[in-house]
Amino acid sequence: MGDTVVVVTGAAGRIGTYLRRVDGGLPARGWELVLVDTADPGEAHAAIDIGDDGALDALTDAMAGAVAVVHLAAIPHEDTWDALRRTNIDGTYRVLEAARRAGVRRAVLASSCHAVGFYPTGSVAPTDRPVRPDTLYGVSKAALEALGSLYADRHGLEVVSLRIGSCVDRPLSAFDLGIWLSPGDAVRLVDAALRGPVSGPTVVYGISANTRGWWDLTGARALGYAPQDDAEQFAGDVTEYTGPSLLGGDMAAS
Repeated sequence: MGDTVVVVTGAAGRIGTYLRRVDGGLPARGWELVLVDTADPGEAHAAIDIGDDGALDALTDAMAGAVAVVHLAAIPHEDTWDALRRTNIDGTYRVLEAARRAGVRRAVLASSCHAVGFYPTGSVAPTDRPVRPDTLYGVSKAALEALGSLYADRHGLEVVSLRIGSCVDRPLSAFDLGIWLSPGDAVRLVDAALRGPVSGPTVVYGISANTRGWWDLTGARALGYAPQDDAEQFAGDVTEYTGPSLLGGDMAAS
């Protein structure tokens, strides 16, 4: 392996698939991917369940010689505390600890707007405010950011946590017009997070260049992120949003 090798956990998921395939994905940008997932992404992969107590050694082996890890593997919705702790919290610890043991330089972690879901919408949201999770899922993402901070400060790992909005093919509701991250911009964002200058634990928002966006992209742009898409092109096709005026949207009210 070499200095272009990146391990991707959760490689069979939606964002993992975007990173592998949309516009050539990360490989078209010079990265060689090592895929990790319990599901089959249709390519060679390591079938590792990051929630298993014995996964640490397997993860460490998978990361041997890699320069970075993109950690996407997670339960992506509200669930029981035991399930979220097992995969989203304990699993993140194992990924970061494996990265430390394997000598990986950088970790890009998929966080979420739900780590700050109880802040109101309507104004640009900076990343330097305390977390305000809206669900147990949001708590698990706040814990992910905290673990990333620990491994950056204590162990010198370069950690970038991405507070990703709605990363889907197209926005579905009027709420999504503010927080959409297009598949193409997801590739651009992760590529920037892998390459950009990092000093200490870094948290940035991840959305496209949306006309109605209310998240501050200063941190992401400082990494070299240059979004090219805008959810506004779908404004005439989305459904009405009647949920709370909170960053977590409907999940903040459930």
